[in-house]
Amino acid sequence: MGDVLAGFHAAWEFESDSVLIRYERGIRTPKLFQALGERRVPLEAIAGVTLTPGRRGTVVLRVELRPGADPLMEAAAGQLKEGGDPYRLVLPAERETLAEYYADELRAQLKASGAADEFLVGAPDVPLSFKAYDGKASFDGENVRFRWFWTGASSAKWKAGDQSFAVAELSGVEWRSPEVFEGHLRLLRRDAVDADQPAQVDHDPAAVVFGLGYGPVHESLPFAAAVLSAVRDRSAGGAAVPAAAVPRRDPADIAERIRHLGELHQAGLVTDEEFSSKKAELLAEL
Repeated sequence: MGDVLAGFHAAWEFESDSVLIRYERGIRTPKLFQALGERRVPLEAIAGVTLTPGRRGTVVLRVELRPGADPLMEAAAGQLKEGGDPYRLVLPAERETLAEYYADELRAQLKASGAADEFLVGAPDVPLSFKAYDGKASFDGENVRFRWFWTGASSAKWKAGDQSFAVAELSGVEWRSPEVFEGHLRLLRRDAVDADQPAQVDHDPAAVVFGLGYGPVHESLPFAAAVLSAVRDRSAGGAAVPAAAVPRRDPADIAERIRHLGELHQAGLVTDEEFSSKKAELLAEL
C-alpha cells in the first residue's frame, strides 16, 4: 500500500507502478465519480502532472493522460466539464506543499509519452444499461441492444424495430454529452456507408437520443467507454478504432439545426451564451 493523498470527493493512493483513485460516495460527490467507484491509472498511461490554484482557497492536482490511454476519456472527447473530470483532485490550499511533493514524485517516474497504442486504464465493468429519451440501451460485453420507447422513438426507429449489434460489427462509438444541445450515443458500424447512417440521430436505428433526465453523463459515458473498449479489444492489433469521432454533417442538416436553435433562443429557452456557443459548434462541423 502506498501513500494516500485525500482531497474533496476522492483520495489518491500512490503505488510503485500506478495511482489508485478512490471516489467518495455522498450527495456532494459528482455522480460520474460515484458510478466509476475507482480508477487505477498505470504510470505508463500518464503524460504529465499539473498543480494549479483552484477556487475558494483550493489547489488542484491533475494527471494528464496520454491520448488513447483511457476509454472513458476517449469516449468523452473533451466534453466533460471541469468539475466532472475524474483525474482532478481538489485540495485545501494549506495542503499545497504536500500536493507539490507528490506531483514532483510522479513526474520523476514518468517515462512514456505520445499516444498510447492500446487502452491502459480499465473500462467500466459490464453489464451496463441506461434509459435514453427514445429507448433503453444495454450492453453485456458482447452485444449492444436498443429497445425503443413508444413515447419517444421516431417512426423510422419503430419501422426498423428493436436493434442488436454485436461488438464485432462495430468500428467505434460517438458520444455527445447530454449536457449540451442534442446529446446522443451513436454506434459506428464497420460495414456502413454514408447512405446507411442517417445524419439525424433520431432517425438512426444505431443511435439513441438523450434528453432532460435521459442518458445522464454518469450512465451513458461509462456505457460508451465500455463499448469502445470492447470494440478496440476485437480490432486487429487494437488500433484504428474511431473514438467518439463526430462525422461531418450535411450542410442542409446543419442549417436546419441552426434554425431550430434560433427558434429556441427567440422563445427564451436558450440563453444568448448557449445560442452563440452551440451555433459555433454546429458551424465547426461543416
